[in-house]
Amino acid sequence: MKYNKSNPIFSSYQNNTNLFDEIFDKNENVRPTYKKILELYSDHSIQDFANLNEKAKASFFNQGITFQVYSDKKAQEKIFPFDLFPRIIEAKEWETIEKGVIQRSKALNLFLWDVYHKKNIIKEGIVPMDLISTSGNYLRQMIDFNPPGGIYNHISGTDLIKHSDGKYYVLEDNIRCPSGVSYVICNRNALKRALFGVFNHYEIQTVTDYSENLLEMLESVKPKGVDSPTCVLITPGVYNSAYYEHCYLAKTSGIELVEGRDLFVEKDFVYMKTINGPKRVDVIYRRIDDLFIDPMEFRKDSVLGVPGLFAAYKKGNVTLANAPGTGVADDKAIYTYMPQIIKYYLNEEPILNNVHTYHCSNPDDLKYILENIANLVIKPVDEAGGYGISIGNRLTKEEIEKVKMVIKENPRKYIAQPIMSLSVHATYIDETNSFEQRHVDLRTYTLLGQDKEFVLKGGLTRVALQKGNLIVNSSQGGGSKDTWVLKK
Repeated sequence: MKYNKSNPIFSSYQNNTNLFDEIFDKNENVRPTYKKILELYSDHSIQDFANLNEKAKASFFNQGITFQVYSDKKAQEKIFPFDLFPRIIEAKEWETIEKGVIQRSKALNLFLWDVYHKKNIIKEGIVPMDLISTSGNYLRQMIDFNPPGGIYNHISGTDLIKHSDGKYYVLEDNIRCPSGVSYVICNRNALKRALFGVFNHYEIQTVTDYSENLLEMLESVKPKGVDSPTCVLITPGVYNSAYYEHCYLAKTSGIELVEGRDLFVEKDFVYMKTINGPKRVDVIYRRIDDLFIDPMEFRKDSVLGVPGLFAAYKKGNVTLANAPGTGVADDKAIYTYMPQIIKYYLNEEPILNNVHTYHCSNPDDLKYILENIANLVIKPVDEAGGYGISIGNRLTKEEIEKVKMVIKENPRKYIAQPIMSLSVHATYIDETNSFEQRHVDLRTYTLLGQDKEFVLKGGLTRVALQKGNLIVNSSQGGGSKDTWVLKK
């Protein structure tokens, strides 16, 4: 089916055939998965979409669905940009994604146990020790400690792209405090309010079961001797960029949202202050970084954490999800070794592709990187939110020289990857009041517990709203789409 461009919705749509468009093929034929929704959307005018877009913004704002963007001088609260055209993933395609992210999560969990215990993968020369020992996220306090249930990365966020070859590639693994899952559910609700009729024509997997699965996972890793665990979510507070999400997940999971000042430790047990007196806490879903969770063990100036919390954790009296020290495994330098890590621990070939990655601490890689920056993406190994990324073909000669200097000052801090061509998707753009191609990625969410694994059937499709931009993070001006996974 070739799309009829006489319809005003896509009359100005420019299909760059050098990019992988998820809706149209190179001959401008509509891909089968999208035929029905394009027919349904053709019943609306572009002004209808402009009006629906404004309603969606108002709905997000009224519900408090916002995030913080930090600058040098002030923090700004913004509505999370939401696009009205959903991304659709076929059932067979999703099956591969789901198996792949579970495989990675399991392998990373085994890797974390190993690097904090026997270090066999290091002794056998598969992963260099210096990458572990020089990682700022490697916590020596976790050495030889067994977390409840043997789980480190209870919640994992895996970032995927679809390349111009039509295959999925993993860009990075996020296993410290991966964010964004609340927007997956809110996007679905917003689209249902705006265009409920389109849902009658597709059989779509639900995304509203995440919170109940989150609670089941948290309860599965309760400390020994606890029958009915009390779970809480600890937040840094209202000024955190993901505070809306913290509130949402606590509310929908039926657990208390607390700050550090709401908890205290007595005789190596954690208690929550309530109007009825202290109540023991058994499992803490933490959205506070490692170094801020306990001023007695880590940063003494932290007012976000709970004094004595880490001692209670080491005694096995409370579970922290995710476990402290998981960040050593989502270091982008470790990402380089993920195919070997999967093979070593699971004796399996990776289901999902890695992007070829060069590490600047490797002399041969460094030489190649410095000679080819114009064709590479340079990333800091420990940053999130799209910060610190340099895309070589967007840099001037002077900027390339600056990047070279920064890399040479601290090679351990940087990796480089080829510039991948992220797939594009039709996206409503406010400024032009039309649908245009924009680059997208996909963040999936995996839960690992005691005898429990779950992948949210949808994930967060993030959109780079600026034309040609490859960085999709909300902190860099990105937005998101509802992501439909078909049942069959």
